[in-house]
Amino acid sequence: MASCSAAPQPPKRATFEAEARALDGDTVAVDFRLLGVDAFERRQLCERANACWQCGKTAQDFAARALRDKTAIIQLTPSTSYGRPVAVVTVDGEDLGEMMIRAGLAVPEGKYLHRDPERASRYEAAFTQAEAKRAGALAGRWIAPSKWRHGERLACER
Repeated sequence: MASCSAAPQPPKRATFEAEARALDGDTVAVDFRLLGVDAFERRQLCERANACWQCGKTAQDFAARALRDKTAIIQLTPSTSYGRPVAVVTVDGEDLGEMMIRAGLAVPEGKYLHRDPERASRYEAAFTQAEAKRAGALAGRWIAPSKWRHGERLACER
């Protein structure tokens, strides 16, 4: 009896639409927004010990260190935000959004997690832990990133 085997099919890859930019001639970058997370903006300042500090730059640096020299698993969602794809990013088995929240460098956005109540619960627990430890921006005064983007500022930023 003869057997017939088909050539293996290459794995299906997800496709998506996004604005991209060229880093060089053969490297393209796409920005993703993290699902259910709002991190401090790169230029945003927070206050502790009666002085401003760069909580937004600290958030950016934290994410960069978490991703450096590691493989990130990017799970796209059907959503977009500010014209960018929305994704859950996992690094070394840890949810990057949850890591950012636990570090006090992002706040959970539960309204975007109604389809993922387990993640919403984890994010809220991470925020509660960060508040208790006074981690990152939670050690002082801060403005929600969404309000900061709309022009609200701390007195020390003016």
